[in-house]
Amino acid sequence: MPSFLQFICLFVAASFVQLSVAAPLSKRGFSGDGTFYTVGLGSCGTDDSDSELVAALNAPQMSNGANPNSNPNCGRRAVVTGPKGTVTVKVVDTCPPCKAGDLDLSPAAFGKIADFNAGRVHITWNWA
Repeated sequence: MPSFLQFICLFVAASFVQLSVAAPLSKRGFSGDGTFYTVGLGSCGTDDSDSELVAALNAPQMSNGANPNSNPNCGRRAVVTGPKGTVTVKVVDTCPPCKAGDLDLSPAAFGKIADFNAGRVHITWNWA
């Protein structure tokens, strides 16, 4: 017959598994490459600048429909971490050649997480 301590350990372990599996998709993290680009009129229909903390989301995750201006990802904020630090950016564009998990950042945003001479860095990010 199992002891009370074995029962408690099993209960705690099962609770932890249930909590970790139940994390909402919006709070799960992503990883990929972080790059930077010249910002302008983006697929979300806004004209932004290099000095703003904005990003282009990779095409697979952006999933643009017939009218990308009405994409629900437009305007969403992402918290991005790179080798030098963390920055919060607003999605204003799509990065067609980027793979799932990648973000193309404005120069202002990239400069907060990496050195420009790196050009491409490993990042992790999640929705804010």
